[in-house]
Amino acid sequence: MATIRRLAAFILLLVSSVDVRAKNIDYAALPDETLFPGPWERYIKAPADKTRITPARILTTFGDVTTSSATPRAVTPGDHVPGQGILIGPEGLLTLEFDENTGGRVCFDVESVGDDPELYLSYSESPLLSGKLPDATTDRSHGDLPLQIEFGTQTGVVCVGKDFVRGGFKYLTIRMPVYPVLGSGPAPFSHRDVLPGQHVLSPGVERRKSDRDPYATPWVSIRNLWVDCTAFPSQAQGRAYSGYFFSSSNLLNRIWYAGAYTLQLSTLDPSEGSSMIDYNRLVDNNKSPAGSWYSNFTIANGTTVIADGAKRNRIVSPIDLLLATPGIAVSTHDMLAVRNALDALFAHQYADGSLPRAGPPFGFNGEFLDTHHLQALLSVHAYVKFSGDMTWLTRRWPAYLRAVNVSVAKIDSNTNLLPGQQGHSLEASALLSVVLDRTMTLARWLGDNNDGTTHRPDDYLWAAARAALHKGIQSLYCPTTHLHAANLVESRRCPDPDHLAPQAGNAWALIAGAAAHPSSSSSSSSSVSRALSARWLPAGAPAPETPGLLSPLASSLELAAHAAARRPAAAVALLLRHWAHLLDAPGFTNSTLAAGVAVDGRGRARPPDDARMSHCAAGAAGPTGFLTEHVLGAVVAAPGGGAWTVRPRLTPWLGWVRGGFATARGLFEVRVARVVAVDRRGGVTRGGGQVVEMTAPGGTVGGFVWDDDRPGIEFSGGKTVAFIVWEDRVGSAPPVEELDVSPGRRTEADCEEEWYLQVFLYRNDMRLVYDKAFTALP
Repeated sequence: MATIRRLAAFILLLVSSVDVRAKNIDYAALPDETLFPGPWERYIKAPADKTRITPARILTTFGDVTTSSATPRAVTPGDHVPGQGILIGPEGLLTLEFDENTGGRVCFDVESVGDDPELYLSYSESPLLSGKLPDATTDRSHGDLPLQIEFGTQTGVVCVGKDFVRGGFKYLTIRMPVYPVLGSGPAPFSHRDVLPGQHVLSPGVERRKSDRDPYATPWVSIRNLWVDCTAFPSQAQGRAYSGYFFSSSNLLNRIWYAGAYTLQLSTLDPSEGSSMIDYNRLVDNNKSPAGSWYSNFTIANGTTVIADGAKRNRIVSPIDLLLATPGIAVSTHDMLAVRNALDALFAHQYADGSLPRAGPPFGFNGEFLDTHHLQALLSVHAYVKFSGDMTWLTRRWPAYLRAVNVSVAKIDSNTNLLPGQQGHSLEASALLSVVLDRTMTLARWLGDNNDGTTHRPDDYLWAAARAALHKGIQSLYCPTTHLHAANLVESRRCPDPDHLAPQAGNAWALIAGAAAHPSSSSSSSSSVSRALSARWLPAGAPAPETPGLLSPLASSLELAAHAAARRPAAAVALLLRHWAHLLDAPGFTNSTLAAGVAVDGRGRARPPDDARMSHCAAGAAGPTGFLTEHVLGAVVAAPGGGAWTVRPRLTPWLGWVRGGFATARGLFEVRVARVVAVDRRGGVTRGGGQVVEMTAPGGTVGGFVWDDDRPGIEFSGGKTVAFIVWEDRVGSAPPVEELDVSPGRRTEADCEEEWYLQVFLYRNDMRLVYDKAFTALP
């Protein structure tokens, strides 16, 4: 706790010396080219042309599927001839695979048709669910109905309607049904397969199956197929990132960019939201039949909004919003999508000050959860910190305070905890502690905004409430497991090692700084962190509160918890274990991050066979923001980056890392590499060094923090500064020294790919060179 207080005091010192007011924020003017060009762009998953994304290959074929050339031949898996026509006849089926998970409207270039053909379209994110039946987008557990397209005599470009934007899919199956001839028997597909799909297009009046010519042999020839991606509407050029991450770990790089792309696909046109047809009906009275799906419910105002995911639900979710905001800030900076999501929640704030459990269609019928309410409040701090939008905060401040007071008023004076489903809640109590801490920060920023008003009326009450909550949280601590119980009921079962000790609740306790128990040194925050990591399974960290599922949302919180406990290596170990599975295990997309991993009773990962599983979940992208903040170490400390700190942590897996991002104030960049000092002959005179370089915009103030137990080094932006840090002390030499980066004192590497091979001139005719002897953990 003393370390945390020292760091907080240093950050407060930095913030007090800058103007926190934002500068000319224009969210609609996102860059149309990358702000940090370099070899790391190869990891970007977003398409170069979002209006025309074509499939990469044919995955499977069945039945009457041939080329449409003068000498037709059967189309086989692996065939991919762009522009070559494919003819599909009755009972023909064709499954196409895209390189990456994608989303949008499917369009065809129809070459020719015959005998009134119709096609059924089925979408899937996972290869395990590709085929005649789609996966599921709605709040129903079974798969959706396929989409039905009747062509009549229509040729040329044909697209599905705007209502049928499919938020996430990597596999598209196209098939033509077959009908019995004069009642000669059942169709070759099962009953469910021949259910009529949703009617999308019809050039004339739709006919019943009984009206068809029983001897007709319909066919359609398609020359081209593509997807018009409607996600990330603020970005005309999806690869124009405003931030980057590049390290010696190929896997960490892939995870960072998969998270960034997950957030892009989860950013929607607000009018194309909510696939929850049954719940939408409470608001829009839709008459959609069972099994149908649409993407036509307005979930927010404006032109863009961050939702919980690309395919499933497609609504504003507080926990996904909270976990997504840092990643958005350091990759695309689409902060307008974040602001519109927050506005959707505040627009439906209830009369007592409570915020709805989610955005529309929720918020009309009193839906509320304490944890969701608090996650929404934390998202306010994250938005203002990265955007610098003090005007928005000033406007929302009264509503925000009302929402905070709703939760403060619920603290039980007997237990110092918030109520929960079984009496009292660890997670909600720890969340409120973090909210109060961030609220005091927001109030300080508003006070520094020089608008002549007072915004800090409750500092003492908020601090006292936090102290009380910490006592309550510590009362839930179980010394036999070194973890906190979910509530008082579970706490009474403490001697039983099977008592419920939730992943998210314990993570929030660490983040809040409430985990250390006053009566036992063994129950420090590090021991809680170690107890969490001791539970890990091969595919990730279990969340006992959701049995049978490894949750990347809860695990994103655990990453931050290990960092708060000063165990960044544990966080990176979990990141490599869990998110590597989400990327590379069979059944996943290898491009976006899924909402969970199912495990069996022995903790073994199961293939993702749930049709409703989202393979592109915004909350699963926590590592994108985490890697920038806790490994690269670039931390925004004041609105829009007016103040910032650099606290790099390479961990045993990295020899070097670099990255950067942009705010309204300009570009921030950090580069870190392991080095050794060598003499003129190349002999190593000292090892165990790290060179840290920092560049930040003018008008900002930053601090370099290497040892949490020592004061940071303050300096101003507008220039590049560099330090050499030695892990061991030699004689009277200081452990941290500023390096001269003036021309002639540093030799750049031959290419950006190997930037870390740069050479610094050091004292006594020595040079600092990359430590090629370093071996990363596997």
